[in-house]
Amino acid sequence: MAAEIETAAGQGPTSNDYISHHLLNLQHGEGFWTYNVDSIFFSVTLGLLFVVSFFLAARKATSGVPGRFQLFCEVLIDFIDTQVRDSFHGTSKLIAPLALTIFCWILLMNFMDVVPVDLLPVIGHKAGIEHLKVVPTTDLNITLGMSLTVFLLVMFYSFKIKGFRGFGWELLTHPFGKWMMPFNLLLNLIEHVARPVSLALRLFGNLYAGEVIFLLLAVLGGSFAINSFAGIGGAFGQLLMGTVWACFHILVIPLQAFIFTVLTIVYLAQAHETHH
Repeated sequence: MAAEIETAAGQGPTSNDYISHHLLNLQHGEGFWTYNVDSIFFSVTLGLLFVVSFFLAARKATSGVPGRFQLFCEVLIDFIDTQVRDSFHGTSKLIAPLALTIFCWILLMNFMDVVPVDLLPVIGHKAGIEHLKVVPTTDLNITLGMSLTVFLLVMFYSFKIKGFRGFGWELLTHPFGKWMMPFNLLLNLIEHVARPVSLALRLFGNLYAGEVIFLLLAVLGGSFAINSFAGIGGAFGQLLMGTVWACFHILVIPLQAFIFTVLTIVYLAQAHETHH
């Protein structure tokens, strides 16, 4: 891939050119109405993969000895159900399915980060696609869109469960009582605004940083390959460091999906609580 990216001078790409090329999205439109087509494509495709695979697992589910995929689905469902029961003590038909969807969807999107950084971009380049980012969660638009959706659900249930008057009174009097209404209101507004921002930036920042490190390791391997004196040793070092980082990143991938899911459950649980 690096060999196919040319600088303006017509020479081979520098390390900055290589990294910058991989961090650019395939875009359509202009100004505010610019769409990151690759992020939309991969996020929708992975979402459909989750829905279709779980639908087929449910259709083929048996009460006898389960197959491997059915067992995997049951483990995931039981895991998410446990998290919901630990944090949410009311009754809701939405929270558990929503939490399962968020966890599996983010998990699939994050796992795209373990695909070799040049594999799909090279295939896309052969098909005439100039830029291709394959990890949707390295796009702030995707993570912010998910966090804003959670925020809107939290607001909806806050007003539905507590009413406009009850939720407004909570904003004014919680946590320090009615004698500190201005401070309570300011504190609660900052908290509610910070929630979607922190959800989006946490997921985006961790996956984006992981992607950049994979690109830096790829550049390091390419630079060693050029050096005839340290080619073999450098390639081995790059392979070793890449393997170590991939193993570490495999832990980060489900952890970030878990954090986003648990915080979603907690925020929705708080929306169903009333303070007396």
